[in-house]
Amino acid sequence: MLSDHELLKLLLPEFLVEHFDITKAEQHDAELHIYFEEKSSIPCEFNERLLESKGFLPEIIVDDYPLRGKIVKLHVKRRRWTDKSSGEILQRDWQLISKGTRMTKDFAGFLKKISRY
Repeated sequence: MLSDHELLKLLLPEFLVEHFDITKAEQHDAELHIYFEEKSSIPCEFNERLLESKGFLPEIIVDDYPLRGKIVKLHVKRRRWTDKSSGEILQRDWQLISKGTRMTKDFAGFLKKISRY
C-alpha cells in the first residue's frame, strides 16, 4: 500500500514533494491552488558554507497537470539564504518551470507532445 508521501509524488512534481512543505490547499470553482514553501534544510550544494535562512523570494505561480477536471495552480515560495561570513545572498537553482512558460516542465512537455498529433 502506498504511503501518503508516495501518493503525493504520483500526483505532484516529485521535487516539490521532496524539498517543499505544503502549507495549504484551496479549491476555487474549477481551480485547485496548492501552496508550497521550501523546507529550511540547508542545500547540499552549500554544505561548506555557514548559512542562515533569511525568508523567501517572491512567490511564483505555476500551472500543472489538471486533477479531477480542475486546473491546478502551484504557488511556490523558495528560500533565500545568507552566508554569515560574506553576507552573500544565495538560493537553490530550481528548474521549476519550462522556459518561456508558467508551466511545470513535465506539463509543458506533455502539451508540446500532444500538439504534434
